[in-house]
Amino acid sequence: MNRVIPLVLFCALLAACAAPQQRVALPSAPPPGEPGNVAGLRADQLRVAFGEPAFVRKDAGTELWRYDSAACKAFFFLYSDGGAMVVRHVETLPRGQDIAADSNCLSGLLLKKSVPVS
Repeated sequence: MNRVIPLVLFCALLAACAAPQQRVALPSAPPPGEPGNVAGLRADQLRVAFGEPAFVRKDAGTELWRYDSAACKAFFFLYSDGGAMVVRHVETLPRGQDIAADSNCLSGLLLKKSVPVS
C-alpha cells in the first residue's frame, strides 16, 4: 500500500504534464523602413535631439533607448558601429501606418524636449 500512493501521484503528475498546450499567436511584424531623420544617428546626437531616455537596456553591443510621452512611446535600437552606438531601428507604440515608427510620435517627443520646464 505504501508503494501504491507514490505511484498514483507520479502517474497523476505525468498526466498533468501531458495536457495539450494552448498556442498564442504572435502579433504581426511591424512594417519595414526607418524614419530618415533618426536612422543613423549616433547616441550623442540622439541624446541632443530627444534628451535623456526614460529607460536604457544594454546587451552585448546593442542598446535599447525608450522615450515616453502621454501619447506614445518610442524605442530606439542602437548597435555598435566602429566604436560608436548608432540608431539602426526605431519603433513606436502606437505604430506608424507605413513604417514601424509613427512620425507624429517622434515629432511630439522632439517638441516635448524643446519645451522649457518651469
